Amino acid sequence: MEYLEFELPIKELEDQLSKCQVIGKESDVDVTQTCEQIEKKLLATKKDIYKNLTAWQRVQLSRHPNRPYTLDHIKALCGDSFLELHGDRNVKDDKAMIGGLGKIGDQSFMFIGQQKGYNTKTRQYRNFGMSNPEGYRKALRLMKSAEKFKIPVVTLIDTPGAYPGLEAEERGQGEAIARNIMEMTRLKVPIICVIIGEGASGGALGIGVGDRVLMMENTWYSVISPESCSSILWRSWEYKEQAAEALKLTAPDMKKMKLIDDIIKEPLGGAHTNREEAFLAVKKAIEKSYAELKNLSPKDLVKKRMDKYADMGVYK
Repeated sequence: MEYLEFELPIKELEDQLSKCQVIGKESDVDVTQTCEQIEKKLLATKKDIYKNLTAWQRVQLSRHPNRPYTLDHIKALCGDSFLELHGDRNVKDDKAMIGGLGKIGDQSFMFIGQQKGYNTKTRQYRNFGMSNPEGYRKALRLMKSAEKFKIPVVTLIDTPGAYPGLEAEERGQGEAIARNIMEMTRLKVPIICVIIGEGASGGALGIGVGDRVLMMENTWYSVISPESCSSILWRSWEYKEQAAEALKLTAPDMKKMKLIDDIIKEPLGGAHTNREEAFLAVKKAIEKSYAELKNLSPKDLVKKRMDKYADMGVYK
């Protein structure tokens, strides 16, 4: 188990608890009462820490190395029914963007999302979750296929941004993202977007236009990362915590500004502490959103989606 800096008091108590349990097993000393006291203190400490998280601490949790990624969610939601589809039919298959057909219960969905790696080798293979233009074109191809066969779309967003390399710009990174945004606004099937980790910049928005946009509790969604914002405004990464607060990038901030529709509650300590509970919460949120959308006609779906985005940023 890896601990973030603000989680160190939890680590100390968990170490004390494990030592106490070892003493109880290896000797005749009754340590039941002591263990119970440590457990109570541990639970109170966890509640106190996770109840008062800062924006930067939520950003850190969204990047936790043990946090479940897109393929983990899809496997938990669909089991063996997921069929991955590859390629944009133009350049190549982008490994940072995955997509395919899967079932939740008896309902088929087209799943699309960014995938990160678990170690150095897989992170390079997945390009750290940063898609090239062909990734967004693959996503659009799959969305168009879903529209043709009247299959709802679920996008799982977890990216530090679209790949900013020279080759990506040469192949039309900006155009690919812009086209996805335009096409998603008028897709004639329900679109449910779930931010499961990082939601940065156009990289997230390229698959982030939907009838329902949901955020997991310890995720962020913003035009720029706190570090990049800090380096632009202060010429240093030292002010990333201040930038995170100013950007209003957390799920409660997004909900307050009506930029997302709902927040998916995570287990105490984050999605990585109890994966099954996190997967179940995401599944229920997707099912609930689809139940609200499935009876709308294609015309009503598109109109409501367009109205929703047209109303964003309007104030009196």
